[in-house]
Amino acid sequence: MTKAYLPTRSLIRISGKDAQDFLHSLITTDIEGLPENEARPGALLTPQGKILFDFVIWRDGEGFIVETETVQRDALMKRLMMYKLRAAVDLAALPEDGVTVFWDDEADQGAVVDSAFAKAGIALSRKPGQHADDRMDAYQALRITAGLVVSGDDYALQDAFPHDILLDKNGGLSFRKGCYVGQEVVSRMQHRGTARRRVAHVTAEAALPAAGTEITAGGKPVGTLGSVSDRNGLAIVRIDRVGDAVANGVPLLAGDVPVVIELPSWTGLTFPAEAEGVES
Repeated sequence: MTKAYLPTRSLIRISGKDAQDFLHSLITTDIEGLPENEARPGALLTPQGKILFDFVIWRDGEGFIVETETVQRDALMKRLMMYKLRAAVDLAALPEDGVTVFWDDEADQGAVVDSAFAKAGIALSRKPGQHADDRMDAYQALRITAGLVVSGDDYALQDAFPHDILLDKNGGLSFRKGCYVGQEVVSRMQHRGTARRRVAHVTAEAALPAAGTEITAGGKPVGTLGSVSDRNGLAIVRIDRVGDAVANGVPLLAGDVPVVIELPSWTGLTFPAEAEGVES
């Protein structure tokens, strides 16, 4: 079993008789359909449909655990309190520091299966607290392989739609439940098929440049390099521009390094051959 401790993650417990209804009508994840012992990605959106907070959520007895970046936790709790009003919901920051992830074997006792990694064909589980050494580099390499992005490293909060980060493909976005914050914009993007920014794998024959390096095709920007592990990385790219470049044999560059850009195979997505009518 391979494992790694993620010290920058923090936990919030949400409980009370209204907890499920409260979350189901607020965040992108299908909470009513969330099974026991499964962690799903999710987000709380702005009314304009952009990601305000990102997290992983799972059931904990009669309540729920939300795992998010430590830098987001207090602001997320404050925003949840704002929406709580008179609902019978209790919010508490848990004392555990960080989260441990396990892969290459069965889930550790007390851990929950990460469904987003499972979509990518990787068996990974999560458990609150420190149960391993800090091996963020190994976990980051695995996350890049899976094609899963995180805010801060790969995109800025309030700058991305759920489709941009593949929430519509990895189980973090439901189109079958009722309204939630930002739902109208997200549903329109889904039904019109207008998502034009997507997470992509970026590979090179040499080491990739640092995160934040612009990716170009024919001198025009197509995206920005995010997480990097040697010759492999992730980027949220304009699929119309990349598709056009590939169709016309235009080289793709991260800085001055030639790269290959591919959409994660598990998504079933393909690059369009030509730029078509799509929305920002």
